Amino acid sequence: MNLLFLIIAFTALGGVLSVLAASVFLLLSDEAQARVLPHGVSFATGALLAVAFWGLIPHAFEEVGTEQIQTLSGTIMLGLLLFFILEKLLIWRHCHSGSCEVHSDMDEHSHGHSHGSHKSAGAMIIIGDSIHNFVDGVLIGAAFLTDVKLGIVTSLAVAAHEIPQEVGDFAILLHSGYSKAKALLYNVLASLTTVIGGVLAYYSLGDLHDILPYFLAMASSSFIYIAVADLIPTLHKKTDIKTSLKQIALIFAGVCLIVSLHGFAHDIQLDGVESEAAHSHH
Repeated sequence: MNLLFLIIAFTALGGVLSVLAASVFLLLSDEAQARVLPHGVSFATGALLAVAFWGLIPHAFEEVGTEQIQTLSGTIMLGLLLFFILEKLLIWRHCHSGSCEVHSDMDEHSHGHSHGSHKSAGAMIIIGDSIHNFVDGVLIGAAFLTDVKLGIVTSLAVAAHEIPQEVGDFAILLHSGYSKAKALLYNVLASLTTVIGGVLAYYSLGDLHDILPYFLAMASSSFIYIAVADLIPTLHKKTDIKTSLKQIALIFAGVCLIVSLHGFAHDIQLDGVESEAAHSHH
């Protein structure tokens, strides 16, 4: 099986299929959406942290010499700061609930401003999601070029966190005045940038093996940032013991699934793929 085909397939999994899965939530009642979404956020939190600390960071350090360890650690730190700045600038927008700035702005203007202000907020979400998905595609492609099993679990982690994010994006677009059909269309188009990023990574990163550990470090930064800065705060909004125990259980379920998949993928024999990942584009 060709490595490029795997990258296309799994970037599509992380992008387009996550949008289609999220679109199922449009069929649910508001009450059902409010009940189901927090479970997905909890599970995605565990999956993202497991991929970052169990997969990406160890693989990144395996690829560098001792003298580069501090530089690689610094890359992870700088990545966290970068994603904070990008989110502050509303370029990197992960919105999972109605309490974010975009929702608040729409609520503040909902009675006194024109419909155009709503459309602007929706357009910002589409642009930010497109950029985010493109970077996800590059990260998935970089992970596949390093190790096939790492690429698989990375794409699964992307899909896991994309679903609750896409549900939030649907809510914003619908509130901005988009029809359900247009909201779905724009989200699918934005998700296609994941595939574009993966293909570009395949053709441009193959000759740059030395910088792959730094892409993996940036990937770990993005996953840690999403989990800690975006997902976990939404989980703290409910503090009753029953909900908290469910959240903890689902976070550990996400961790266990990724750890299990990582071990399972290690045992899978994909004829010729791993050797292609190691020797192609030299």
